[in-house]
Amino acid sequence: MVQPSSSFRKRLTPTDQVTDLVDSVKLYARQETLGPLKGAARWVAVGTCASLSLGLAMVFLALAVLRLSQDLGGHALDGDWSFVHYLITFVVVSVLVWLSYSRISQRSLAKGE
Repeated sequence: MVQPSSSFRKRLTPTDQVTDLVDSVKLYARQETLGPLKGAARWVAVGTCASLSLGLAMVFLALAVLRLSQDLGGHALDGDWSFVHYLITFVVVSVLVWLSYSRISQRSLAKGE
């Protein structure tokens, strides 16, 4: 059996022990706070970009549906019936919003949960 050499385990003075403890606590605090915060910031950034892209796409889609409805409706839906184009657009966008909302999952930021 090999005995550990005396140079392997150096005796620390009480001051060195306190300094080592403080450094260990600082490193642990950084590891347990900054790491998850960086991950959460990345998660929020991706979510923000995705929601802005989806919102912009919905606006363009609403305009496209309105314009298509106005083109296909012709003169039959002019005058007093002009609100029908907006009603059609509202219904289509409402269905798409509902579909988007139904696809949202409630995942945690922590990967293990």
